[in-house]
Amino acid sequence: QYAQLFEMDDVKLSFTDGALAEVAQEAIERKTGARGLRSILEAAMNDIMFEIPSNDEIIECTVDEDCIKNHNQPQLVLKSDK
Repeated sequence: QYAQLFEMDDVKLSFTDGALAEVAQEAIERKTGARGLRSILEAAMNDIMFEIPSNDEIIECTVDEDCIKNHNQPQLVLKSDK
């Protein structure tokens, strides 16, 4: 679902294996199961979800384990970087 939202803004979204493992681990720790996956992702991606539509320079966004665990910003690739 997030990938499709980002695609509407011509941004490729990807998740590292570490990010996916961390999301699953947090859901297990919270005892929320699959229902908790969305809230964990929303917490980690809230800021970038608002930044992407207003920044035409962003073409790629990679969410890694650090984004999920420490709520750091994902890795962004800009048009000027390519």
